[in-house]
Amino acid sequence: MSSTRGAAQVRLSIPADSAYIAVPRSVVGNLAARNDFTLDAIDDLRIAIDEACALLLPEAADGVLECVFEIDPPQLTARTSALVPTGWMPDTDSFGWTVLTALVESAAAETIDGRLTITVTASATATETA
Repeated sequence: MSSTRGAAQVRLSIPADSAYIAVPRSVVGNLAARNDFTLDAIDDLRIAIDEACALLLPEAADGVLECVFEIDPPQLTARTSALVPTGWMPDTDSFGWTVLTALVESAAAETIDGRLTITVTASATATETA
């Protein structure tokens, strides 16, 4: 089922505990499926969100992960964020970051006011030609 309404946003706040990572993974999978992503692209997005959360989990200073999913067909952008110690950034040479960036069109990490946000973007149209 494809959305014809244009942009939409889903917000999610979960405890920074590995037991809850299935929630954002399920949400992104559902949103991608509703917006005509292929099965492979849905799996890739699920793994990418899992990696983004795994990178932030041990550093989440207040014990909370925030996820914002923006759907503007055919594009889906997911922002996963947490309050982190001053100066902390994910190791972009790590295996987890390499996996994350290989699965989506773009990935970036940015800190604003002590909150680190990992943003990943994918497009349903890009997956059709891949």
